[in-house]
Amino acid sequence: MKGLELLKKAFALQPVERVPWVPFVGVHGGFITGVDAETYLKSAEKIVAGVSKAIEDYHPDGIPVVFDLQVEAEILGCRLQWAPHNPPAVISHPLAEGIHLNDLRIPEITDGRIPVMVDAVKKLREKYPEIALYGLITGPFTLALHLMGTDIFIKLFEAPDEVNEVMDFCTKVGLKMAEYLIDAGCDVIAVVDPMTSQIDPLTFETFVTPYVSAIFDDVRKRGKLSSFFVCGHAQQNIEAMCDCRPDNVSIDENIPLDFVKEIALKKGISFGGNLKLTVVLLMGNEDDAREDALACLDLGGKTGFILAPGCDLPMETPPANIKAVSELVHDPYKQDVVRELEKRENSLEVFNMRDYGQADKVIVDIITLDSESCAPCQYMVEAVKKVAPQFEGVVEWREHAIKKMDAVTFMSSLMVKNIPTICIDGKIAFVSKIPPKGDLIAAIQKRINEKLKLKIRSKRSEILILCDEKSDCRELNDRIVRAITELGKDVDVKTISDKAQMAAFGVVNGPAVITVNYKLKSEGTTPSLDVVKEWIKEL
Repeated sequence: MKGLELLKKAFALQPVERVPWVPFVGVHGGFITGVDAETYLKSAEKIVAGVSKAIEDYHPDGIPVVFDLQVEAEILGCRLQWAPHNPPAVISHPLAEGIHLNDLRIPEITDGRIPVMVDAVKKLREKYPEIALYGLITGPFTLALHLMGTDIFIKLFEAPDEVNEVMDFCTKVGLKMAEYLIDAGCDVIAVVDPMTSQIDPLTFETFVTPYVSAIFDDVRKRGKLSSFFVCGHAQQNIEAMCDCRPDNVSIDENIPLDFVKEIALKKGISFGGNLKLTVVLLMGNEDDAREDALACLDLGGKTGFILAPGCDLPMETPPANIKAVSELVHDPYKQDVVRELEKRENSLEVFNMRDYGQADKVIVDIITLDSESCAPCQYMVEAVKKVAPQFEGVVEWREHAIKKMDAVTFMSSLMVKNIPTICIDGKIAFVSKIPPKGDLIAAIQKRINEKLKLKIRSKRSEILILCDEKSDCRELNDRIVRAITELGKDVDVKTISDKAQMAAFGVVNGPAVITVNYKLKSEGTTPSLDVVKEWIKEL
């Protein structure tokens, strides 16, 4: 049975003799044809060459033509940052920068890189009539976030009418993009909406369901199939995704396949996923790829399941690993051989994290797929970048993109299961949710205060004088030393003049006095000798 025919049966929940296979070849198509991501995504000729090479090497039943969620955003005024190994990233948000929604218009078929996509679809349709071609459009919520920036998460509650207005516009964009791709020859329209993983089911049902449902209904009226792609930790929204009436939902490795299977089949919807992108396809070997693929095949079954990666393939994914999956899918004998092989123990070494977080600075670790290619990862990194300057000299932040093995090891060492995740001094703080600015600041400040308290407690008899350049602390220092001498106490006196350190104690104006247990005794004044003596007696 040919690929398109097989996929149609799976989408219709009819039993199939073989599970359909859809590798999400994005800029990986450039890698296997020797061009960088930017060159690839700007040329219909290069895209056709890359997808053709993938079809010939990986023998898929269906395949995306272009995997780039920035096509619509670029046309609507978002600036892009291009990278050689990833699709571009959105780095500006027009509606947050003074542009009014009324100034934006629905993209026409001649705008931006739409002609590149359309031309590529037409040529591939003619070349491969029996392969299901996927046309990908940016989901309305993700596109709205591109336009509004992360302020959208605040406006969901403070200005819901504004968000609904933007969502309505983005839906109209999606409907038009779907029309262009269907007319060009696509069989499946996939709405890719990764940022919906950042909201709860109630918010999803309010701000996502009415809009994506309209797109799926329109695709159905046009006689084509639809799929709902959401990467990230979207487990809480699987049922809501199914209620949007797509023909298929596709998820990544963050979500258990059996969980999705149960809900999707109950709702009468096919499901796809969830080959591990990084630790297996990118950094593993052929045996790893076969084992992971077989686990998915056995769990997914032959009714309503499409085998696919959790998201678009990292550009430099070894072709041998993808070929290994393809061979396994097409060869029942190889499946039996792998089943009989003894499962190898996970040999991934983990770091000793016992003393992690003991440094003077607070360390903020962001575990991502790659902030250049993963939208939720990008916006989580940006959230940390925005607040970091407030803690200059006190907080250090680092991104760990798990496309590298040391980052995978670090992720395992912290027992992080989902990405993106923020850890503060080795403790998981925010999982697959972009934290509001206030929540992130509060979490970091809490850890700073904890470390300061611990540091002060370790020196039970210490007085800290916080003195900025504008204040004269000589009189205060002399008074404290005199009080210690007259009382016959053994107390250390330390002066701190660094502004960042003062800010870490919550002190703005010197001189200030701090004793044990993080107790601020005075700020902006020089207390009397008798008052100082009473503080020392407390020690």
